[in-house]
Amino acid sequence: MSNVFKKIIPRSQMIKICLVPVFMFGFGFAMVPLYDVLCDITGLNGKTGRVEASMIDESDVDRSRTIEVRFLANTTAGLPWSFEPLVTKMDVHPGQLYEAIYRVRSTTDRETKGQAIPSVSPGIAAQHFNKTVCFCFNDQNLAGFETRDMPLKFIISNGISDKVEQITLSYTFFSLDKG
Repeated sequence: MSNVFKKIIPRSQMIKICLVPVFMFGFGFAMVPLYDVLCDITGLNGKTGRVEASMIDESDVDRSRTIEVRFLANTTAGLPWSFEPLVTKMDVHPGQLYEAIYRVRSTTDRETKGQAIPSVSPGIAAQHFNKTVCFCFNDQNLAGFETRDMPLKFIISNGISDKVEQITLSYTFFSLDKG
């Protein structure tokens, strides 16, 4: 029986067939760190930074420049919340601290839990968009039909490219409820 198998698939082919899944698994395992490196290099994925309020020097505000910041809010299917920014856009000066408020409301009678994930566009602006206070730093629990205003305090660093005239900050709330 083994001679028949050897005649159908040569040994070199069999080795290649066995190595392909091993390499595929290794490549899949390496994708997460490779993706993080790619995002750091290119500025993709729009990950924002975090900074302590005590580290901000507002005497370094660039009042000669204005950047329009647009605020978006979304929830995923399965999370019974309404979520919106109270202000949809704001003109800001790099180096100055600003506050925006988002409102979230549970549309169900039971307690629910969610986590907000931010994204900044264009990606090159993300490394210059820093938050001191954000509801996205922690999971959010809402009682049935509870409404809550959640602050976001942010600063855009002076190092941002002069080509960036508009930034979009988008939050998506994901459900953390089991089931």
